[in-house]
Amino acid sequence: MRQIQVLVYTALLFFVSGGLTYANAVIERVEPPFWWVGFKERDLQILVYGDGISTYVPKILASGVSLKKVKHVKSPNYLFLDVTLGSDTETGSFDIVFEKEGNVSLTHKYELKAREAGSAGRHGFDASDAIYLITPDRFANGNASNDNAFGMGDRLARSNKDGRHGGDVEGITQHLDYIENMGFTAFWLNPVLENAQPSGSYHGYATTDFYKVDPRFGSNAAFKDMVVKARAKNIDVIMDMIANHSGSEHWWMKDLPTEDWVNYGGKYVNTSHRRTTIQDPYSAPSDRKKFSDGWFVKTMPDLNQRNKLMAQYLIQNAIWWIEYSGISGIRMDTYPYPDKDFMTEWTYRVMQEYPHFNIVGEEWTNNPVVVSYWQRGKQNFDGYVSHLPSMMDFPLQDSMVKALTEDESWGGGLMLLYKMMANDVLYPDPANLVIFPDNHDMSRIFTQLGEDKDLFKMALAHTLTMRGIPQIYYGTEILMKNPGTTDHGIIRTDFPGGWPEDKINAFTGEDLSADALEAQTYLRNILRWRKDKTVIHTGKLMHYVPEEGVYVYFRYNTADKVMVVLNKNGTATDLELERFSEMLRDVKEGKDVATGHIYSLSGTTKLPARSALILELQ
Repeated sequence: MRQIQVLVYTALLFFVSGGLTYANAVIERVEPPFWWVGFKERDLQILVYGDGISTYVPKILASGVSLKKVKHVKSPNYLFLDVTLGSDTETGSFDIVFEKEGNVSLTHKYELKAREAGSAGRHGFDASDAIYLITPDRFANGNASNDNAFGMGDRLARSNKDGRHGGDVEGITQHLDYIENMGFTAFWLNPVLENAQPSGSYHGYATTDFYKVDPRFGSNAAFKDMVVKARAKNIDVIMDMIANHSGSEHWWMKDLPTEDWVNYGGKYVNTSHRRTTIQDPYSAPSDRKKFSDGWFVKTMPDLNQRNKLMAQYLIQNAIWWIEYSGISGIRMDTYPYPDKDFMTEWTYRVMQEYPHFNIVGEEWTNNPVVVSYWQRGKQNFDGYVSHLPSMMDFPLQDSMVKALTEDESWGGGLMLLYKMMANDVLYPDPANLVIFPDNHDMSRIFTQLGEDKDLFKMALAHTLTMRGIPQIYYGTEILMKNPGTTDHGIIRTDFPGGWPEDKINAFTGEDLSADALEAQTYLRNILRWRKDKTVIHTGKLMHYVPEEGVYVYFRYNTADKVMVVLNKNGTATDLELERFSEMLRDVKEGKDVATGHIYSLSGTTKLPARSALILELQ
């Protein structure tokens, strides 16, 4: 399946004042470029863009396809066609004709495709998965010919931390074996859609075309090919989407359809970033407006999802990418920033078409009350209903770092991690939260932990055995760090080995430091073990109040038990086991997943200094 190119030139011949006159009419864009039959929602909005297109009268003469309404907007260069597909509409192409003065002046063929078998029943990512987060520009350059794109600024500049480095979709496809061999079962890509911004565009969060992969990352076809090849290895792909904003160089910013297409009439007003105004029962309406309607940054105009045309556009775009590419999940950027009622409709419509799909929202706060507000099934004080299945568990990430780096005390240290878990009562589905040691917007976990290898292992052990869906950022496995800075360009350093000129190759292990190899092996061992451990995926959790610098918890079901022990003490520690007798009854020993060492679990057991043990109980 390939993206339809929708540039149509038709010569018009008509009489004016008794003489012959020629005029050129152009349809520059039709979005969505094509669609499918078989969705539950049979209404389709087609955006048509071209110089003076609103002066034409569109008609559709096709069996099973009805043009219900034509919507004109302030700009004369847009038409919005409300189309309904019948329950028996067949696949194939039909003509949309555009008449002027009673004559057919333009014809555009629009295609309706058949959905892939089983598409509606596709299964999204869940707690049986381990997700690898990748910043595409910084992972691997698989095709040097697309390092620059004709007509686009922000040229290749690998020496510039904020420039484009050349990583692309093909580079990821070429290293699927590495992702699989590490033990990951899914990967999430930072956005890959076109970002035709003049500079700093590599991160992908300033979309300039919602239907096109950035040519410096590849093509729509290349993205789909990557998904197909990943699925052949039982690896899911999660697509990063942004409903809150576009890039300032998006094509429509030069010719907005309506005055309210972008918030504040297209004038830059920065958001307050005060996310709690949404849940605060006492917040002023003006404060809520400034948060939701304000722009994230000057180069990211805030989209007005209260505009029904915009809302439908964004909903259809998400469904289009799911159906076209075959992805298994979405990570929605800045989830609380768009209009919250729209986000309810957006998630409902996506999940209506794909009931077993998964979507995770970003709500960056350390307050679980705020995070839980957005998860599907939550009974909120204000009656707000969400259909969002998953959330990023920022509160747990924050408490984990503090628990590992702060001194032990009655209420601090590991107790912070223990106490945070009690907040799970707030979540309708804590097992469907995405948990992580770090991501693309924060310091590397190795740096957050003071470049302490022992604490690093504790963080990984906890993330990979706790309830929820673990996510690991690329490079974490080789101790990537950002000492002395929080600059995103440094945090998102190139993965060594992704470029032919690299001397170090983390894909093969060539010239990696001993510490990096050890960390990579440690993570790989746990990930591979975790793959088929139902007890970790869906098992129950029981944890014990931390005492004397040791935190113990169990994952268990009717068949298996796993005991996880985090020991922060600087010396070997004797752990009295009687306290855990309700879980250790009839258990004699445990095998450490990472090392294979057998620990006796009778009476006391000696914990290595500053260690993380994942013990399969036998």
